[in-house]
Amino acid sequence: MKSQPALALARLATLCQSIGLVTVIICTLTILSRNLKFQVEKPMRIFAQPVLAIALALGLAAMTEDASAQINAGDAAARSLTRLITVGTRSGPRPTIERAQSSNLLTVNGTHYLVDSGIGTTRRLTEAGIWIADIGKIFISHGHDDHVGGLPALVTSQYNLGRSEIIDIYGPAGTDALTEGMIQFLTISSEIRVSDGNKTLLIGEIVESHEVEPGIIYRDGNVTVTAVENSHFNFQLGSPAYGKYRSYSYRFETADRTIVFTGDTGPSDALTEFSRGADLLVTEVTLASADEFRERRIATGTWDIMTPDEQAGYLRHMVEEHLTQEEVGRMAERAGVKAVLLTHLPNSGDPDDDYERFAEQVGMFFSGEILVAEDLGEY
Repeated sequence: MKSQPALALARLATLCQSIGLVTVIICTLTILSRNLKFQVEKPMRIFAQPVLAIALALGLAAMTEDASAQINAGDAAARSLTRLITVGTRSGPRPTIERAQSSNLLTVNGTHYLVDSGIGTTRRLTEAGIWIADIGKIFISHGHDDHVGGLPALVTSQYNLGRSEIIDIYGPAGTDALTEGMIQFLTISSEIRVSDGNKTLLIGEIVESHEVEPGIIYRDGNVTVTAVENSHFNFQLGSPAYGKYRSYSYRFETADRTIVFTGDTGPSDALTEFSRGADLLVTEVTLASADEFRERRIATGTWDIMTPDEQAGYLRHMVEEHLTQEEVGRMAERAGVKAVLLTHLPNSGDPDDDYERFAEQVGMFFSGEILVAEDLGEY
C-alpha cells in the first residue's frame, strides 16, 4: 500500500501528463512545495501561486473529463455484459424454505429473459431488486409445476405493477393450454380490479403464448434463443400426456456469452451436441441411484403413501429422465463446454447442504470449471 505522500506524488504525476509538458515544471514546483515542504523565495511564490492555480484547475478539469469518460465507458461495458441470476435452484415437487424452485434470469443490455418460473420466483426476483414489471420474455422448458407453479403469481404481479406491454411466453407443446388456464384463473381478480376502477386493461390483453418447434425460436438485438427437445418425457402409450407435451432445453447466444439451460432431462445425445462449445452449461443434477431416491422418500414420509406402481414409476422417472453427477460430467466433457453450473438440486434434508460433493463427482468426469448454484447467485 502506498503512503499518503507517495499517493499525492502519483496523482500529481498523472495530472502533469493530462495537462501537457509545458506545465510539468509548475507541477514539479507544486510537488516540491506541498509534499516535500520545499520553500521558494517570496517573489517566486508570488508568481507561481496564480499560475499554479490555473494549471491545477486545467489539470483537474482534464482529469475529471477523462474519469467521466472512463466511468461512462465502464457503465456501457457493464450494460453490454450478459448477467445470469439463478433465481430458484431447488428441484420439485416438494417446496422447501431455503431454496425456491427452478427459475433463471438472463439480463442482456438491461433486457430481461426469464427461463422457467417455479414456486417462489416472484419473491426471489423482488429480493434481487429486479423490477418484475420489466420482464417481457419468458421461456418455459416444460409443464412440471416446479417449473411453472410460480408463473401465475409473477404475471399477476407484473399486471398489478402497471405493465401494459405484452408478456410473451414461449415453450413447447402444452404452453398454450398452460397459459390459457393461467389467464382464466387470473381473470377473476383482473375483472374485479377493472370494475374497482384500478385498471383499464384485462390481464388477458397483455399475455401472449407461443408454442414453438425445436430450432431458433426467438431473436432480437441482444440474443438468439434456440430450443432442442430433450429426454425428460417418455410417456407410455395411452397415458394422459402421451403425444401432447414436450420438454425443451434452451441455448442463449449473446455478444459475449453462450449459455445453455438443460431444464429437466435425462441423458441425451441431442442435448450434448446442442451444448457444444457453450461458455456455461446450466444443468440439472440429481441423486446417483434408485436406492438414494427411495431412502429420501422414506425419510420424508412420502414413500409408503405411494402404490407399488407409483413407486416403480417414480424410480424409473428419476433414474432415466434426470441426470446423475456422472452423466452431467460426461455430457459436459463431450460437449466441450467451458463451465458447468449445477442447479435443480434435490432436497437432501439438510438446509445447510452446499452440494459440493456433487461438484466433486462431476469433476471426476469433466475437466472444466464446476459451480454449484445458489438462489440469487450471479454468474
